[in-house]
Order: sequence, then C-alpha cells, then structure tokens
Amino acid sequence: MSEKRTMDGIGAAMLIGFSGLMGFNQVVIKVSNGGFGPVFQAGLRSLIGLAVLLAWLAFRGQLKRASNPAPAPTPTPTHWTRSVHLWGLVSGLLFTAEFVCLYIALDLSSVSRVTIIFNSMPVWLALAGHLLLPGERLNSMRMLGLVLAMGGVVLAVLHRGSGDASLLGDILALAATLAWAGIALCARLSPLAHVPPIRQLTYQLATSALVLLAISPLFGPLLRDPTALHISGVVFQAVAIASLGYLLWLWLISIYRANAVASFSFLSPVIAAILGWLLLDEVIYPQVWAALALVAIGIVLINRK
Repeated sequence: MSEKRTMDGIGAAMLIGFSGLMGFNQVVIKVSNGGFGPVFQAGLRSLIGLAVLLAWLAFRGQLKRASNPAPAPTPTPTHWTRSVHLWGLVSGLLFTAEFVCLYIALDLSSVSRVTIIFNSMPVWLALAGHLLLPGERLNSMRMLGLVLAMGGVVLAVLHRGSGDASLLGDILALAATLAWAGIALCARLSPLAHVPPIRQLTYQLATSALVLLAISPLFGPLLRDPTALHISGVVFQAVAIASLGYLLWLWLISIYRANAVASFSFLSPVIAAILGWLLLDEVIYPQVWAALALVAIGIVLINRK
C-alpha cells in the first residue's frame, strides 16, 4: 500500500465543500421523509444514483469495457478478481446498513442531533487507522485534535430537554457511523484499495438499491403523500450525494490519509444544525457555536504534519 499524501489546500477546500453538502443533505433527507418511507427513499436514491453513475461511465466510454474487462488470454485485471467482487459486496452491504440506520434516525430525531452523532465517524476511523493503516498512527498532537473535535460534537448534543431526543435515533445514528467507517476501511485495507473509486461506488449503489427496495415494505408505507418538493429532494440526493458526492469522497480518501479526510466530516454537524435552524425552525443552542470553535481547532491539529 503506497503512502498517502498529507492534506493540502486543494484537498481541504474540496472537503469543506463536501462537508457543507453533507450537512445540507441531512436537511433534505428529513424533508423528503415527509413524502416517502425512510428506507424506500434511501432505495430510490441509490437506484437513481446508480443510473447517473452508469450514464457517466457510458459517456466516458467505460461501460463497454466494463462488460468485457479482460479478453483472453490477458490476465484478469486486479479490479475484476473474485476477491474484489466479494469485498465489493461487503462494502455494498455496509453502505446499505449505513443508510437504513441514518434515514430512520432522521425520521425519529432532529437533523442537528442525528448529524452530530453520525459525523463522529472520524473518531472510529482514526482509532482503527492507528492500529491498522500504515502511516496513520496518531501522535500526541493529532490525538489532542481528535479529542477536541469530538468534544465539540459531544458539546452540541448535551442538551436533551427540547423533546427532539430519541434514544433509538441515537443508537441508529451511531450504527450508521460505524458502517461508514467500515466502508472507509474496506477502501483502504481490502483488494478494493486497487479498484478505481467509481467501481467501488458502483458496487455500493447497486447492492444498496437492490436490498433497500426489497426490504422497504417491512418498514411501513412506501409513500407518505409525496409532492414535487419531496421528489426533488430524492433526485438531489441521488445526483449531488449518492453518485457525484461519494465519488469525490472515495477519490479523496484514495490519495490523502484516511484520518485527515475523515476529520473534515466534523464540520457537517455544525453546518447541518445551522441549516436545520434556518430551514426547519429547529432549536439551535449556544453550545453549537462553541462546538464549531472546537471542531475547527481539532481539524487543524489532526492535519498537522
């Protein structure tokens, strides 16, 4: 496994933009849950996102090569071996579990609360990376940054008196973030490390679309009086997040240190909390502003050389 580069200005700018997009996405999911069952909505998002991804492959002329990757007697490329297909399925199932948990959690609790817990993923990934990923051991300064950033996240969820706190929602949000960390580890530790990000995302979207749509009737009505707003929300998630957004994230994690990439997701809960306040009239607490300061300081320390 080659050494990954340290974070630079271009990568940081991309990750800040991605974090903002993810924060807004939580608001979109919450709103779209008003028109669709959570799991059914997640399945639709994966299905449309897969269609966008396949269209992109076709536009670049890669779809035809995908159907005939290795004419005999040329050896099968690394990203077409049986082990890659197996790990692609594992990644896809983790992706499925992540969004079952996240969409139901957002149906039970506020955007700010779920997003803060969900974006604790860098803690778990950094700790796993410290043990498993070459070149990603946490020195004392990065550990301090991790503690400060996580402290900001914890600070933002301390208040539970507004009536929007759900224990089940908290548990599901935590399960979602553990699945997300598992996907990042698959992308670095398994044979998927040698697979282009667009192929990895294809595995995830194809698996999740099939499984989510199949199990969605088990989670209640599929439709909740959908309107044009709800449909637009699903399309936004599919295009801006499930296909193009996650493709960018997988590409970034393939070239930068995993804990550095993941640390920027600490920005998403603060952004989501502010957007929830502006767009959904959710209560925003003074702790969020203090959390933003802790998160910013933590990110700087985590990414120090």
